Amino acid sequence: MASAPDRSGCLIRLLPLVLLLAGGAVLSRMADGPKRPAPMATLGPADYLLTPEREPGLMAQLGAGDQAWVPRAEPIPGGGTRYVYKKRPDEQPLSLEQIKALMRHPPSFAAERSAIRLLLSQIRQAGVTVLLGPPRKQGAAGEWDPARAVLRIRSDIPAKGSREFARVLNHEAIHVAQSCRQGSLTAQPRQLGLSRRVQGAALRHLQEPLYRNSTALERALEEEAYANQDNLQLGVQLIKAHCRLA
Repeated sequence: MASAPDRSGCLIRLLPLVLLLAGGAVLSRMADGPKRPAPMATLGPADYLLTPEREPGLMAQLGAGDQAWVPRAEPIPGGGTRYVYKKRPDEQPLSLEQIKALMRHPPSFAAERSAIRLLLSQIRQAGVTVLLGPPRKQGAAGEWDPARAVLRIRSDIPAKGSREFARVLNHEAIHVAQSCRQGSLTAQPRQLGLSRRVQGAALRHLQEPLYRNSTALERALEEEAYANQDNLQLGVQLIKAHCRLA
């Protein structure tokens, strides 16, 4: 059996920046002037500040979520056994032999957790506040708010495991780099020139009501993030290339 995956997408919030950009010229590059301090984030009652000291707790929660991706055998009343496992949207059904192999050798997700640690470190060095909490837009799994330099990930995402959390975090890291590419961490994002070829489950996410009223720019920015979110090394590379690090 396969359970339905999370169908929420990610959102990048552009509206708070409209007045900022309308009132003056866009900065050409961050290197042209001193770094502006990031605005202080205001925490809501449901927000959980994800500090380095709290990362062990996050990793424990991710590890528990990863266990849900290990198949399990259940006895059937009256005799027999059924095998239950979760399948991601674009994966083919597993054969019985593959299921038993996964039970004998469960995936470790160590590479995803390593990528998460590095991403969190680089994002913080860029001046971003990382929170676990409800995004402003209903249905979003994550959200980059450049006006406040806040990256939010919905608090139930860690329970979905390391791969899902890493993908959402990397998606939002790409949005952070899009802001830095414009010249400032708090600037309205601009395209990075990455591939915008979105396929499979990511394409279905873009067709959800969450993005129904997106502008052409917002759509292009989301296409860049969705098309490249599975490359877990890319977010770090982009932040190093485009953001000023502390």
